Amino acid sequence: MEENIPEQLLKVTEGIIVIPKLINAGFVLAGKRGKGIAVVKREDGTWSNPVFITLTGGSVGFQAGVQSIDLVLVFKNRETLEKIGKGSFTLGGDISVTAGPVGRNSSASTDYKLEAEVYSYSRSKGIFAGISLSGSALDVDSKLNTKFYGNEVDAASVFADLTSNSDASVKLLKGVLSNMTN
Repeated sequence: MEENIPEQLLKVTEGIIVIPKLINAGFVLAGKRGKGIAVVKREDGTWSNPVFITLTGGSVGFQAGVQSIDLVLVFKNRETLEKIGKGSFTLGGDISVTAGPVGRNSSASTDYKLEAEVYSYSRSKGIFAGISLSGSALDVDSKLNTKFYGNEVDAASVFADLTSNSDASVKLLKGVLSNMTN
């Protein structure tokens, strides 16, 4: 079974958030925290420099265990992702998130027309019963952005490429994204 993000979704993707090693842990009371990057597609079809972000959340209910999750959020609308530049936003509150379809040809998926605004994809390690992203907050990691770019920058400036960083990892990231989405 193919577990890929469908090609037709990647072609219309306007923004991506990647959070490797999101930790979700708890027993009745649970918390989650992870750091990652957000990028948006520019009008010319190339990708912006990355904005460093954090995801945090908590919940109460039937849940137990510890889990490490690699999380990818795929945005079909650039403006939705740019909201992060104006401050924190809440998944399931400010923006709705739908589990993304998988496979090269996702016609059997529940959202085969790809009408949702944001799709989530995750791969987990560990055992955890009762995970949800709803209510989790996404925030810009200002300290890490300042450290990476060498001066204080806001997300809007990074997305607009008003900052410069010739780091090889940024070039590699942009190249991989361009190959996947064009």
